[in-house]
Amino acid sequence: MRLIPREERFFDLFVEDAANVLGAARLLEAMLKNYDAIERRAGELRDAEHRGDEISHDIGHRLEHTFITPFDREDIHALISGLDDVLDLIEEIADTFVLYRIEAPTPTAIQQASIVVNQCQLIHEALTHLRGFQGLDRYWIEIHRLENEGDQVVRGAIASLFENGADPLQVIKWKEVYALLESAVDKCEDVANTIERIVVKHA
Repeated sequence: MRLIPREERFFDLFVEDAANVLGAARLLEAMLKNYDAIERRAGELRDAEHRGDEISHDIGHRLEHTFITPFDREDIHALISGLDDVLDLIEEIADTFVLYRIEAPTPTAIQQASIVVNQCQLIHEALTHLRGFQGLDRYWIEIHRLENEGDQVVRGAIASLFENGADPLQVIKWKEVYALLESAVDKCEDVANTIERIVVKHA
C-alpha cells in the first residue's frame, strides 16, 4: 500500500489526448479520400489541434502540482510532446494541400495518411492499456512495421516524381507533402518508442 497515492488521472488524459490525435488522423484521411470542402476540413483539423493543446496544458498543469506521478516526469513530457508533434504535422499536412492548391491527392498520399491512422489507432489502444505496463509490445512492434512500410512507399513515390519529365513545380510540391507525411509516420514511431521505454522501466 502506498503512503502517498499516485495521480491516476494522468492515464485518462493520455487516452483522451491519443483519441484526439486519432480523430485528427481520420479527418485527414477522409479529407484526402473525398477531397471535397478541403478548407472546411482543414479548419476542423485546426480545431483538433487546439483541443490537443488544451489537453497538453491540462497534463502539464497536473504535472506541476502532483507529488507522485504514475511514471517518470520526463517520460510524461516525452509522451505528450510526441502526441503534440503528430497532431501538429497532421494539421500542417492539411494546410499544405490548401496552400499549395493541390488539385487532387496521389494514391501514395492517401496510403501514407492511412498508415498514420493505423499507427494512431495502435497508440490509442496501447495507452488505453498502459496502466498495467504489460502486454503492450505488440503495439509498438506493429507501429515500427508500419513505419518501415511507409518508408518504402514514399521512397518509390519520390523516385517516380523525377520520371517522364515531370513539372518541376509539381515535384517541389509533392516532395514537401511526402516529407510531411513521412515525418508524421516517424513521429508516431517516436511515440511508440516512448511507450516502450515507459513499459520497460516498469516491467
